[in-house]
Amino acid sequence: MTRIVAGTAKGRSLQVPRGSATRPTSDRVREALFSRLEHDSAVRGAHVLDLFAGSGALGLEAASRGAQRVVLVDSSPAAAAACRRNAAALGLPGVEVRAQAVAGFLAGTPGEDLFDLALVDPPYDLAEDALAAVLRDLAERWLAPGAVVVVERSARGSEPSWPAGLDRYAERRYGETRLWFAETPAADEPA
Repeated sequence: MTRIVAGTAKGRSLQVPRGSATRPTSDRVREALFSRLEHDSAVRGAHVLDLFAGSGALGLEAASRGAQRVVLVDSSPAAAAACRRNAAALGLPGVEVRAQAVAGFLAGTPGEDLFDLALVDPPYDLAEDALAAVLRDLAERWLAPGAVVVVERSARGSEPSWPAGLDRYAERRYGETRLWFAETPAADEPA
């Protein structure tokens, strides 16, 4: 069973999409991830983008911990429906669900509201070049200065190809899961 680890919705259960290949991030990995992000002051008040959202566990965890705005993006109708049900059941403000392919979402217009935190948890079998394209599109137009990007992959996989504008600063392994952390330059740093 997947649950919110901390914050205003702590302990509340999340539904996982049925009949899909969704692989929810374990509670242990989410707890470690958000402990790191909160230590870096990357969650409270942030605008968060959760790509390949699945059940929405990562984005909803951010909302529970004080993120101001959370956008959950997944192309699977079952996943988008689970995200909507979970968001409604938790009653967390500022959560939006977008039922569309990540590439299609990133091809759109970001508007004035750039994201401070992007959580990228694609299927482990997503090709490296497809992930590189997602990260490139994300870095080109969707991220605020000083934004943090976290990529979750299989511990057996290789490091993502980071595009210009994203600098890796940390990596953590938790069993079969590896988290990669990158950031954009702060507003007062050269790009």
